[in-house]
Amino acid sequence: MEFAKNVLSDNVRILKSQVSKTAYQGVAIAISAIIIATLCVAYYQTGAITLEAIVKAQSENYGLWVLDSIPFVFGFWGQYSSAIIAYQAGAMIFDQTQELRSRAESMEKQANYSATHDIATDLPNRVLFYDRVEQAIRSANQQNKLLSVLLVEFANFKEVYDTLGRNSSDLVLKQIATRLQSVVLGNDSVARIDGNIFSLLVPATDDENAGVMLAKNVQAALESPFKAERLNLSIHVNIGIVNFPEHGGDVDTLVQKAGVALFMAGRSHEGYAVYTSAFDDHSPRRLTLMSELRQALERDELQIYYQPKVAVGSGRLYGAEALVRWNHPKHGFVPPDEFIPMAERTRMIKHLTLWALKQTFRQCAEWHRQGLDLIVSVNLSARDLHDPELPDIIAGVAAASRVQPSWMMLEITESSIMTDPERSLDIIQRLHDMGYKLSIDDFGTGYSSLAYLKKMPLTELKIDKSFVGDVLKSDNDAVIVKATINLAHNLGLQVTAEGVENQQILDMLDDYACDLAQGYYLSKPIGLEDFNQWMRLEAAKFINPQAS
Repeated sequence: MEFAKNVLSDNVRILKSQVSKTAYQGVAIAISAIIIATLCVAYYQTGAITLEAIVKAQSENYGLWVLDSIPFVFGFWGQYSSAIIAYQAGAMIFDQTQELRSRAESMEKQANYSATHDIATDLPNRVLFYDRVEQAIRSANQQNKLLSVLLVEFANFKEVYDTLGRNSSDLVLKQIATRLQSVVLGNDSVARIDGNIFSLLVPATDDENAGVMLAKNVQAALESPFKAERLNLSIHVNIGIVNFPEHGGDVDTLVQKAGVALFMAGRSHEGYAVYTSAFDDHSPRRLTLMSELRQALERDELQIYYQPKVAVGSGRLYGAEALVRWNHPKHGFVPPDEFIPMAERTRMIKHLTLWALKQTFRQCAEWHRQGLDLIVSVNLSARDLHDPELPDIIAGVAAASRVQPSWMMLEITESSIMTDPERSLDIIQRLHDMGYKLSIDDFGTGYSSLAYLKKMPLTELKIDKSFVGDVLKSDNDAVIVKATINLAHNLGLQVTAEGVENQQILDMLDDYACDLAQGYYLSKPIGLEDFNQWMRLEAAKFINPQAS
């Protein structure tokens, strides 16, 4: 308080001195005006400027008397005004200084808060969460108690973000944060440590199952739909659980192993998993597969296998579906269901698709130069179908390989369309306008809309093998297959049945007027040399696919 008074007193003194200078200047100007006026009056009365004339002018002219008083008025008023103005200005500066100081303190507090909290959800961030876990570890050691760390992954966050945008996805994240905060108990801590990953801390407990109990409560709390843009959204979560001291003695080890458990939770039916040492065999494999996939692409270590597509009525070859295969030098055969989803979660899928397109387009062109009129099918992922550059990429690959668009069939899945229908339809239409055939793969397993199906310029509909494989055993599957064939034909589409395992299924498909068949009964996916050998053995059945 004393400091503030001193600051105000100093400001008043400085400002008062500045204003006083102006007042003195006014007095000097007034005195100068009096002198000039007196001289002018003396000259006017006597015709000369003498001491006697000046005295006479001052003694006889009442106007000069009034003028003589003005400097004293200016001096007094100037001193009074300068004091008032200086005090007010000093107070104003002091107030503004205080306001600036308050704002600076507020901004500093906000900066400190932002450094430890997530902006979107207002939850603690990774830095603060790690600090709290470290404190909880020290407390648990002193009390000889346990603690649990849970990682909760919003598994379909990317889908929500790509479909609804940042604002709506942030709204969903806030709703998740609110539900997580409401489900925790006592001193349990909730944080957001990554884009789609939340963390929960259960400190100082005697119950080794506390983490599992909390995981189940979290699943129940997040089960109800979320609201965004007037839509009811269901989210899918995976939960990884670790316990201290069983699984680690420091925060970095606990969180790392919780990440391993989180990955395994994505493969479990429960949706959560408690870390065990057995998971370590899977973690390094998962961590290294992505970098090794990139190297495999650069070294051309992947292979394209081909599976024939045969006309049901005539048994003649129509074409082949190209499938990417990876025979890893250490892990052996890596299933596509394992490495393709990993590639789809990163930009690697774009490089993988480009590699597959180059290989299959080049081979299709080679077959046509040999006089084999085959239609080659290539699969596109959901990420591919949402890439506006895809049509241009395909155009470049086609020009380089000298392939005709009508020789190629681009296969897309139902789920890739329904994730973002408008963007997908735009890409599909552009590919159709370029002359490519388009096929819906695995029909019946997704959430297709007939409204969108009829809008798409498709050539083919493929019935998933899960229906075809049991067509002889299940009347329901038989009805579904027959109805799907009729639906496709009514829409002007040809039908390919996948998963044909024997002659009986092939005969039934013939009765249903199915156009094409694909499955192990005809041939499993095989390498290029084996496929060429298969075609030579079946040379008598070759026919122009347009005729079949």
